[in-house]
Amino acid sequence: MTRAVAARREPRGGVPWWRNAVIYEVFVRSFADFDGDGIGDLEGVRGRLGYLELLGVDALWLTPFYLSPMVADGYDVAGPRAVDPVLGNLDTVTALVAEAHACGLRVLFDVVPNHTSDKHPWFADALAAAPGSPERERYHFRDGAGRHGELPPNNWVAVDGGPAWTRVPDGQWYLHVHGPAQPDLNWANHEVRADFEHTLRFWLDRGADGVRITGAHAMAKPADLPDMGPHGLPDPRFDDDGVHEIHQLVRKVLDEYPHAVALGEVPVSGEERFARYLRPNELHLAVEHRLARTPFDADALQACIERALATVAPVGAPPTWAAAGHDVTRQASRYGGGERGRRRARAMALVLLGLPGAVCLYNGEELGLDDTGPPGRGSRVPLPWEGDEPPFGFSIHPGTWLPIPPDWAPLTVEAQLEDETSTLSLYRKALELRREHPAFAGDELEWYGAPPGCFAYRRSPGGLVCALNTSAAPVPVPRGDVLLSSAPLVEGRLPADAAAWLALPHA
Repeated sequence: MTRAVAARREPRGGVPWWRNAVIYEVFVRSFADFDGDGIGDLEGVRGRLGYLELLGVDALWLTPFYLSPMVADGYDVAGPRAVDPVLGNLDTVTALVAEAHACGLRVLFDVVPNHTSDKHPWFADALAAAPGSPERERYHFRDGAGRHGELPPNNWVAVDGGPAWTRVPDGQWYLHVHGPAQPDLNWANHEVRADFEHTLRFWLDRGADGVRITGAHAMAKPADLPDMGPHGLPDPRFDDDGVHEIHQLVRKVLDEYPHAVALGEVPVSGEERFARYLRPNELHLAVEHRLARTPFDADALQACIERALATVAPVGAPPTWAAAGHDVTRQASRYGGGERGRRRARAMALVLLGLPGAVCLYNGEELGLDDTGPPGRGSRVPLPWEGDEPPFGFSIHPGTWLPIPPDWAPLTVEAQLEDETSTLSLYRKALELRREHPAFAGDELEWYGAPPGCFAYRRSPGGLVCALNTSAAPVPVPRGDVLLSSAPLVEGRLPADAAAWLALPHA
């Protein structure tokens, strides 16, 4: 096993490892709790690396574990080169990375370049300093509008719909597109750029295989901070042309580290705008959650896939697929909930894992978990590992940071591991086939004719065929040898809410 896993980590035929990687997002606070305080931590992740090796993914992406007051579950960073003591320490990070590498897993660190926490020392210095001071130039401080500066400097709103500006006692205002606890950095400032470069090198020097960049479209702002247009368009808060210079800076750093990758979260509209982030001197991979907003409908899904492939083709970058994440409703809930939702989520697993390019999986999707818990945090509920009642082996503490529902007992890793029909077993088989079977070779995709409510695509030159049935009745499957199906075939036909992989006889 060790030899096979080690081989997985090496690029084949000169192809960079990340072009077809399956990257597993570990929401650190919700993965596994080692120290028994009810909050997942880095030692918990370290103790479960064997599970990720068994699952068969290529890399894990760790959500922020840096010093933070946790107003935004760690995305409000007060110390980007310090580990939050609730989650671990620097020695733990070092050991985790080394042991992940020994398991054949690469490790990406989530970085947050657009803003800091309001508890960051820089922001404390800015509040203590005078208007126009170097300390304030690290952020976006402005005088207000109105006769006495009593109005915000412009009409921007935060992403949650609240105000994007807060006034400080001396009368100036500071910008915070993600809420007052997360002030936006001024990326026109040389100290900001130098500090982020320091952060990148700090973690890459400690073995990180790359970074996932949160809000990769957000850092640059127009110098004059113009108003948003009617109905929010144009929206100068995001996708300013100056952001590409920042990504070129990041890429220049990463190119000094063999095999390091930058994966950006780029929720921008317009194919040409999105593709610009993937030019050869910017991001290696870019993802947005268009698939997560697409209904379980074959025509809609096919159109979404075709659009994604056409978007990246002009710049020669691979697509990156994601249908789930820590800010997205889990698939089982999104596709109708209950057993129907899980059937559809299983089908979508084969659709995504059959496609060329990289795939981002979110922890717990391989268990068929649904959304539960507080609004906006339903997908962040801790994972169930074993046992018959909460906290299901996630922690020895019964009061986990988000409650785990008792009805997840049939969905634990323990309950599914030896069940050949489980969602976990489906993912393990799918990941093994994707990694080992020759039918998955090639980046070209062609579409077959299919009955209404269905589609079938073929990978070329490998020959994998993926058929999806979103209609209400069973349909014939394309010719070929069935490699895997998300639900048992019914008299040789693909049932409703199901997908299948087939290999053509020559593949």
